[in-house]
Amino acid sequence: QVQLVESGGGLVQAGGSLNLSCAASGIMFSISHMGWYRQAPGNQRVVVATISSGGSTNYADSVKGRCTISRDNAKNTVYLEMNSLKPEETAVYYCNAHVLRNFWGQGTQVTVSS
Repeated sequence: QVQLVESGGGLVQAGGSLNLSCAASGIMFSISHMGWYRQAPGNQRVVVATISSGGSTNYADSVKGRCTISRDNAKNTVYLEMNSLKPEETAVYYCNAHVLRNFWGQGTQVTVSS
């Protein structure tokens, strides 16, 4: 059974930082393409950042220079460091794993106050 468990969300002031974690189980993590997505109320889920099994990263233009995605294959965990957060980045943040098919975590709420 595949499980992706996000943690690290919360309330932060604009300009602040948060570090999200996603612990994976039930999948071949080391060969999985991992990503972070977010969904604000009334909006579609959009990609924030992705990291390949080989460590190559991609970022949404809106977060380039402010966010860093990383992975620790020994811990089956993917991370998202977010800095200089903006109120419009308030959303539920979801962890995604892609290996043969997509898997999603339950999401963690990030609220950025102005």
